[in-house]
Amino acid sequence: MAILLPVALLVDVNPAERALLLLSLTLVLIVELLNTGIETVVDRLGEEFHELSGKAKDLGSAAVLLVLLTATAVWLLIVPASLF
Repeated sequence: MAILLPVALLVDVNPAERALLLLSLTLVLIVELLNTGIETVVDRLGEEFHELSGKAKDLGSAAVLLVLLTATAVWLLIVPASLF
């Protein structure tokens, strides 16, 4: 994020594309925070294994993966096109 934020601000794109770049970065942070919250609550409830606890953690991680893939796609569609 620390590297991509300045890139999003400096790359020559229109305002809508810049907004997409910044929003995709923000969405990654939001989903990471939610995933951390889920994991913290599950760990708070108990360290013993429970199928639903594992499922909650897996789904949180899957959400992070999906948003990372989406953000990557947004960046790959916008940034290279602005360089040429």
